[in-house]
Amino acid sequence: MLCQSNEELQKLVDEAREYAKKGKVADYIPALAKNNPDELSVAIQYPDGRCISAGDIHEKITLQSISKIISLALVLIDHGEDAVFRKVGMEPTGDPFNSIAKLETMSEVKPLNPMINAGALAVTHLIKGNTTEDRFNRLLAFSKMISGNSNIGYSEEVAESEMQTSHLNRSLCYFLKQHNIIDEDVEELMSLYTKQCAIEMTCFDLAKAGLVFALDGKDPETKEQIIPVDVSRICKTFMVTCGMYNEAGEFAIKIGIPAKSGVSGGILGAVPGKYGIGISGPSLNEKGNSIAGLKLLELLSKKYSLSIF
Repeated sequence: MLCQSNEELQKLVDEAREYAKKGKVADYIPALAKNNPDELSVAIQYPDGRCISAGDIHEKITLQSISKIISLALVLIDHGEDAVFRKVGMEPTGDPFNSIAKLETMSEVKPLNPMINAGALAVTHLIKGNTTEDRFNRLLAFSKMISGNSNIGYSEEVAESEMQTSHLNRSLCYFLKQHNIIDEDVEELMSLYTKQCAIEMTCFDLAKAGLVFALDGKDPETKEQIIPVDVSRICKTFMVTCGMYNEAGEFAIKIGIPAKSGVSGGILGAVPGKYGIGISGPSLNEKGNSIAGLKLLELLSKKYSLSIF
């Protein structure tokens, strides 16, 4: 049985927090450089409505790459598997999340998976709506629904900071446009994508969203099927194979739960059928994952046998 008290969980947070000193915050996005590297928080959501938490629990973080799993769920609901996977593949990659190298060398030019930036841009391109604002509002509404928090918004400061500095993502967009993976104005797609990455959640929101995925897409309170079972299964599979950038293999061995990270230091975890886990810890390792957050998940997984393997 997982932690039964906030105090029990706090001891693990205190142990893991020491590892934050070995990392650093993401500073290539200027707004994220302001994050506190010593912050660490966790929430664990149970299907029966209980939630235990520890650390700096009320701090918000922007989703960054965690948003990729939410946008993927939305476009799979919108378009179905065949249409989505004509634009993006299903294979993990050992390359960094923002690499363009594989695109240039593949016989069929399409991003290898939806969790690398090129693939995420192709997925975001598929969000339905008449305007960029409509499309973002649909994604935001979906994010509110799966997290159970109608007050979720986004950081205009972070979105603008990313919009001004995302030159590599623009390059990926133009490459994708050249090969007919996307067919919209690059700046409009970039505006949508940077706002998507700037959606803000607390560890509680992440844990609740993680629980929806853990329960095969079902809302634990209303029992409503928010995400179709097959879509939830696909998303969890990508979390296992590609969710932690090019550290997914080591993560699977050491921790072994479906999870998605972001360079703000967030981690969304989904222990199938059991728990949703939300973590925030802005200090990152060299792969772009929360260094203290990973240690905390490792401690939890080993102590409570959470690995799916």
